[in-house]
Amino acid sequence: MSDAFCSDCKRQTEVVFDHSAGDTVCSECGLVLESHSIDETSEWRTFANESGDNDPVRVGGPTNPLLADGGLSTVIAKPNGASGEFLSSSLGRWQNRGSNPDRGLILAFKTIATMSDRLGLVATIKDRANEIYKRVEDQKSSRGRNQDALLAACLYIACRQEDKPRTVKEICSVANGATKKEIGRAKEYIVKQLGLEKGQTVEMGTIHAGDFMRRFCSNLGMNNQAVKAAQEAVQKSEEFDIRRSPISIAAAVIYIITQLSDDKKPLKDISVATGVAEGTIRNSYKDLYPHVSKIIPNWYAKEEDLKNLCSP
Repeated sequence: MSDAFCSDCKRQTEVVFDHSAGDTVCSECGLVLESHSIDETSEWRTFANESGDNDPVRVGGPTNPLLADGGLSTVIAKPNGASGEFLSSSLGRWQNRGSNPDRGLILAFKTIATMSDRLGLVATIKDRANEIYKRVEDQKSSRGRNQDALLAACLYIACRQEDKPRTVKEICSVANGATKKEIGRAKEYIVKQLGLEKGQTVEMGTIHAGDFMRRFCSNLGMNNQAVKAAQEAVQKSEEFDIRRSPISIAAAVIYIITQLSDDKKPLKDISVATGVAEGTIRNSYKDLYPHVSKIIPNWYAKEEDLKNLCSP
């Protein structure tokens, strides 16, 4: 059931969808609000004990404008019975022998989709990464380079451009063995190639410490009040000239906030959750410490609490 406005009842009421007739009916007065609706759900039921060969799908996947044929190529299925087995298997063999110009792109897009799913990224970031890779691949200059690092770098750039940045360490964790250094080199290569293609500098988007704050706090299991205080503190920290990376500042702010709360987090846990080394967090804390009274919200901690913070 869902809610909709009923013209007879003159208010929002619960409606019932009649799948057999395609009608949307008000549950209180019985008025048909919409008729002959199109049912966009699956037209079959799937059971766990059914064979995997009995695929009831009668349509293909969505079109992909990045592929030469739009992703609508024909695939010869495996034979179901003994009759026609020779013909189907022969056709399938010939199809595999034929050169598909998009085979490399399809495999690359699948790898990007897998990495995106493991990081919990939205579809727009995945599509942007696919587009970046296609543009680099069209230049035919990426042969001999580490493919895993190239795909990971495309995903990193896409996250930056969509204002949902991920750290290189996070990207590295799903990059099929590519190292941070390899991903960094691949990123520089892609930015250079795209810059040559457009004739101008590629816009990467600016990283702010606040972009990572909610995710880092979630990894540590911090309560809502502490998360809100950390977000306010990291915004105020941008008013000062603190020459540290945004990720390091975010980690140091989280360390300060947790030290002011009842649920104190050890430096080791913060390092694991943020991917920032303990020594780097200490150095960032040292730079933030002189500005603590102006950074930490008044509603979260009083001056006496701030004085109890350990000096760097």
